[in-house]
Amino acid sequence: GITYTYNEPTIFMEFAHDVGVLARQRGLFNTFVTNGYMTPEAVKYASEFLDAATVDFKGNADEKFLRKYVFVPDAEPIFETLAEMKKYGIWVEVTDLVVPEVGDDLEKARWLVRRVIDILGPDVPIHFLRFHPDYNLQHLPPTPVETLERHVEVAKEEGARFAYVGNVPGHRYEHTYCPECGRVVIRRRGFSILEINLVERGGEHRCKFCGAKIPIRGRVMPTWRDEFRFVYVPIQTFTRWVRREVNK
Repeated sequence: GITYTYNEPTIFMEFAHDVGVLARQRGLFNTFVTNGYMTPEAVKYASEFLDAATVDFKGNADEKFLRKYVFVPDAEPIFETLAEMKKYGIWVEVTDLVVPEVGDDLEKARWLVRRVIDILGPDVPIHFLRFHPDYNLQHLPPTPVETLERHVEVAKEEGARFAYVGNVPGHRYEHTYCPECGRVVIRRRGFSILEINLVERGGEHRCKFCGAKIPIRGRVMPTWRDEFRFVYVPIQTFTRWVRREVNK
């Protein structure tokens, strides 16, 4: 499949739409990594090709953090996007970049999780991502792993069934655990899937150990060898291919 990211995909929405429609016709899936600032019209337009999206929050969606560092008044448009994506059947996962000292308040995280679950339900995957110092925030430290772990615990307290730690390769909260028996059903390290303990029954994924349903969109497959996971395609080459396909 194709993931549209780096930079915000809504910046090149028309191009993504042209590519995505062609990709879907050929049996490929399409996913966005987006900040979620989309109008309902944009979500409807994207739904013509979009299968899934990761919607990124920053600093637990704290208004003060968003106004100072993201230059937006609040996160309400993002919550509206979540609801619109759900309406069109787009699979959604949520990430939250936890920024130490300025965007790591646990009560704000609790509020964010509640809002997300109210819209998408308790099965939505929520990933708490580790911040690393860069650009204008080099004076801040990396997010302590303990802070991320506490965020996961808070999410579980609020009813989230699939909460994760991100950007900490090898951490136990990278894995997917069965919410019924607690066993690992998908073992990961970074972007790699190392072990799968799922069975398919009637088109559903279930825990191999207890049979509980695990909500997953699409197939789960072991990771390809690293040299084949990412293929660099010059944008000029990709653009020529799209134009040729559109003009057929």
